[in-house]
Amino acid sequence: MNGLLEAKDSGERKWLYPLVRKGRYYRWRSAISYIYLLLFFTGPFLRIAGQPLLLLNIMDRQFVLLGQVFWPQDIFLFMLASLVFVVCVVVFTIAFGRIFCGWICPQTIFMEMVFRKIEIWIEGGGNQSKKLDEGPWDQAKIRKKVIKHFLFIIVSFLIANTFLAYIIGSDNLIKIMVEPIDQHWIGFLSIWVFTGVFYLVYSRVRELVCTVICPYGRLQGVLMDKHTLVVAYNEPRGEPRGKLDKTGLLATGDCVDCSLCVAVCPTGIDIRNGTQMECINCTVCIDACDEVMDKIHKPRNLIGYFSEDMIHAKKTPSFNARMIGYSAVIMVLVAVMGYFIFSRSDMDITVMRGAGMLYQEQPNGYISNIYNADITNKTNKDRTITLKAEDPAILIKYIQAPGIVTKGNEVKAVFFILIPVSKLTSLKTDVRLQLRSGNQILQTVTTTFVAPLNN
Repeated sequence: MNGLLEAKDSGERKWLYPLVRKGRYYRWRSAISYIYLLLFFTGPFLRIAGQPLLLLNIMDRQFVLLGQVFWPQDIFLFMLASLVFVVCVVVFTIAFGRIFCGWICPQTIFMEMVFRKIEIWIEGGGNQSKKLDEGPWDQAKIRKKVIKHFLFIIVSFLIANTFLAYIIGSDNLIKIMVEPIDQHWIGFLSIWVFTGVFYLVYSRVRELVCTVICPYGRLQGVLMDKHTLVVAYNEPRGEPRGKLDKTGLLATGDCVDCSLCVAVCPTGIDIRNGTQMECINCTVCIDACDEVMDKIHKPRNLIGYFSEDMIHAKKTPSFNARMIGYSAVIMVLVAVMGYFIFSRSDMDITVMRGAGMLYQEQPNGYISNIYNADITNKTNKDRTITLKAEDPAILIKYIQAPGIVTKGNEVKAVFFILIPVSKLTSLKTDVRLQLRSGNQILQTVTTTFVAPLNN
């Protein structure tokens, strides 16, 4: 049975009414979901060194991760992090199939642990909800539907506000809330657009996000192999299916063909037909089957986490060569990314001697070279910047001073470096320049000074 695309005679979508069985996996998933929801709704308001935990401000080109501010100048770090993420997805899919979808994906968590629970609280379980939908529009049905969808809109509104806070920052979100609408009409409109999208996703689209829209389900078919651990039916143990006889014993396999695993599936598949693209590894079928096995006094895990080798070749899970290779790549990429992140400075400066310019003789026995500097401020506050040579005998004369460098921006400086003739002993001399903000030395850079040959 494919509950996703199976249609009625009219060609309409078949609506799913999954039952809920609260077994051990459901309790673990619930605990993870509560932690996730707590982090999601508090994340924009928590601060590390004055910065949010996560900010993806595309409009202002500002990104914050765990209090660290990243600007467009750090694009190579973003690309490296994206590469690490993709390789991690590949490795986890090879090892554990689509476990991310069932346990961590926001779509599943909000659908099953928030909106589904609201629906069950108001309409009852799957069977009651189906009966209500098929029944007449009486007063009780109208009341339940209105309350349910009102709560859906409220929760969608909260999700939309939190989602927007991750994009524009919690401070800007609060301004939208407390200041006149005409000052923030784009933000106000964005909140209601996001609210509408989330409401439609969780009230109407639902499992189609996982089975039709999201490309990850199709990707897993390419990455999974006979060693991959997935939620699977132990066919040799369960087949042939049969019913309990009068003595309460099975004369066939352990599967009693109760179809409870199908009734609880949020994507409407029959796990007994083998691994399918629509399976999100949410484990609800495991909890349902374990409940039945307990009742008929059979061992649990007729449906469980298995690989093809475990079921048919009786092998234990193995960490194969492909997984070792991908894991090694991840470790290297993470190490490289960690090095760049922790060695990353708050300010960047690049100093280049003027192209085509040699030197100039200056009054009072000085020789000068002209330089250009690009200075980038990677912090979240404006900085007043000056340049100073480490050697106090070396002077700097500005043509264009750096002045104030605003957050996330860069400025150009043009200046002369003047060195007394008495200190020049060779054609090229290394000069160390300090990038300063007040008395604080932010960075030190070395450049080359060219002097006359006769010195």
